[in-house]
Amino acid sequence: MHIGIIESFFVIFTGAAALAALALYTRQPLLVAYIAIGCVVGPHGFAWVADDRLLAEIGEIGIIFLLFLVGLDLPPAKLKDMIGESVLTALASTAVFFGIGFGVMYAFGFTIVEAAITGTACVFSSTILGIKLLPTTVLHHRHIGEIVISLLLIQDLLAIIALLVLAGFDSEGGILPTTLTVVVALPVVAGVAYLGVRFLVVPLLTRFDVFQEFTFLLAVGWCLGIASLSQALYLSWEIGAFVAGVSLANSPIAQYITDHLRPLRDFFLVLFFFSVGAAINPAMMLEVWLPTLVLALVLVACKPPVFRALLRWQRESESVSREIGYRLGQASEFSLLLVFVAGTALLSVEAAHIVQGATVITLVLSSYLVIFRYPSPIAVSARLRRD
Repeated sequence: MHIGIIESFFVIFTGAAALAALALYTRQPLLVAYIAIGCVVGPHGFAWVADDRLLAEIGEIGIIFLLFLVGLDLPPAKLKDMIGESVLTALASTAVFFGIGFGVMYAFGFTIVEAAITGTACVFSSTILGIKLLPTTVLHHRHIGEIVISLLLIQDLLAIIALLVLAGFDSEGGILPTTLTVVVALPVVAGVAYLGVRFLVVPLLTRFDVFQEFTFLLAVGWCLGIASLSQALYLSWEIGAFVAGVSLANSPIAQYITDHLRPLRDFFLVLFFFSVGAAINPAMMLEVWLPTLVLALVLVACKPPVFRALLRWQRESESVSREIGYRLGQASEFSLLLVFVAGTALLSVEAAHIVQGATVITLVLSSYLVIFRYPSPIAVSARLRRD
């Protein structure tokens, strides 16, 4: 059954609201409801919403606004210090998780290329889940939040490099020219953002800040404008949105923008998690259930202690290290994107579904581990609910 975009939104949000109510009654995480409605009404379920690619693109807007809001809380000087302190942990964990993913896939008889791509997909933790479940206004969690965000940002940059390498195999220019383009592009985007804020955005805000509608429009336009520039220069929408947020972080209007964009972000994030559920093909999952389950369980079991050990080595406290480990103990939306970019030229259908299935399982299991143990904005328990 083919339905239009308005009917699709009705099915998605009505269904998500119904399942979310059921989830709250049964003390389950809300994002499980969002993924479940994608499985039920998506192209591999009742197929009421068949154009999951369109909805995935709409859902990506949620990621863009999410990273824009993250950037608004990170002035450049603070960002520099955070990333500098987290580089060793990020690089060491990258090597460990790559080895885990590679070993599991190779043990199940997949090719070296498929095992390498899977290992790369296992490196990253979910930016969306990590930040979505992170309290932003609790004083004793700000240090934890800073470490989580800095690790995620380094992983995001590594993910961009991995995506470009995979894309380079199919591009006429090859990997090296594409990589050099990125090395040049990131400073260009940052420079444009800095100059734009100094000579355009701040003067406009200073003169017209009494008009709240204009402030809102300027913020959204700035976010999407820098994101579009980043995409045009072979980076990504997400990196551009983050740079746009950082460039505004020292502005006195940053907190106002943050408060007014959160509902818009949450709207699109529901669509993103719906698209994750819609991508699951139950018939194919039944054929590869064993390697999918093994990969997911190994990641959920290994990621928290690895992060905890590395952070303890960096002289973080036991409680902080343990909590950060659980908050980063899943695969990432970048894992799904890697599968899409690799395509059938580098990955078999079975290997692609293993990565997709394991990613979804880790997202669900990790959300349970965090929501029922640590403070988060969507915790079921009032004692742990912190925004």
